[in-house]
Amino acid sequence: AVPGGAGRAMAAAAFERRVLRCAAEHHYLRVRLELPDGGARPNAAQFKQLVVTALRELHGEVGAALPVDVLTYEEKTLSAILRVISSGLVKLWSALTLLGFYQNRRCAFRVLQTSPFLLALSGNSRELVLD
Repeated sequence: AVPGGAGRAMAAAAFERRVLRCAAEHHYLRVRLELPDGGARPNAAQFKQLVVTALRELHGEVGAALPVDVLTYEEKTLSAILRVISSGLVKLWSALTLLGFYQNRRCAFRVLQTSPFLLALSGNSRELVLD
């Protein structure tokens, strides 16, 4: 018998892999609305209504009841930071992706960043300008 051989076999058999999901209560998304033909730009209230409309069209009234907050909105760039409960992240993302019209004009939402941490959206390393 090899000393320690049985002990190693027992240790290998006792190995257990655990994968933990992020337990964050909310997720944050940085999104941009693209309106290729110009025209009227939505204000903050209209932007929020557009998000709710996207949820309603794809997921019905239950989807429209999903709590989504517009934390920041820049009308100039049509970009916003949205907060949603983590369990609703996939519903929100899919609804935004599949929305195709705003006031009978073509449009598209682009999800630029997503994170369970708001601080992670404060900067984008892809936009850094190095001297």
